[in-house]
Amino acid sequence: MNETFGERLRERLLDAGPLCVGIDPSREVVRAWERDDTIEGVEYVALTALEAAIGEAALIKCQVAFFERFGSAGFAVLERVIREARGADLLVVADAKRGDVPSSNEGYAAAWLEDASALCVDAVTVSPYLGVGALEPIFRAAEATQRGVFVLVATSNPEGRLVQAARTIEHETVESMIFRDLAQRNAGHDGLGGIGAVVGATRERPEYDLTTLNGPFLVPGVGAQGAAPSDLAHLFGGCVEGSVAVNVARAILAAGPEPRAVRDALRRWRDDLRDAL
Repeated sequence: MNETFGERLRERLLDAGPLCVGIDPSREVVRAWERDDTIEGVEYVALTALEAAIGEAALIKCQVAFFERFGSAGFAVLERVIREARGADLLVVADAKRGDVPSSNEGYAAAWLEDASALCVDAVTVSPYLGVGALEPIFRAAEATQRGVFVLVATSNPEGRLVQAARTIEHETVESMIFRDLAQRNAGHDGLGGIGAVVGATRERPEYDLTTLNGPFLVPGVGAQGAAPSDLAHLFGGCVEGSVAVNVARAILAAGPEPRAVRDALRRWRDDLRDAL
């Protein structure tokens, strides 16, 4: 049986630590780095963050929105980041948050998970709120290529709680229903499956038993959003070692623009997260 994305990610996280370096060249970050908010400024921030991650972390996560705001020029920079990260043996997550009806999801699957696309990455984030079943084309593409999907389930933003904590007619929370569906899709794999969940570090532990997901977790919310490494043990206690990738973006990028300072901040967060998990 071919190795799943979940097992490939786990091997990397056990070796390099749980840090996922967020590459978020927002307007605020670019200006804080004393650059004009242009595509050149975005490219400088993104490539500097990427360079800092090489040899220090297992994976990066690119927030697609901050590239997309510059149209085709932004996508060209994103393609370069993906290409150079792949050349440096870093795993890449595209934080694209795609999710639509099945026919549209066929297109998203081709864009982010098929070899022929310049945007092809190791994993992509998706939204399940048009129905988890509607994501089937993306799940199929990930399975066929041994890539991953991170489904937004229990997010770090407070606005999401209204939907995620709502209860179904069977009195199950919406997020628990989604966790259960993902666990069923990962069932049958000896190790971690390729379908993961996004679980924010700023929130309470879900009702659902996270130890049964049999897939990886992508965790935003640590750093600028307020959660600390010490919050992670409560959320993910009992989960498979190496199954939790913790994204830190703004707290690392705030150390810029000096590349050495960015790398030093990255190392501190990596070591703190390794100690916490």
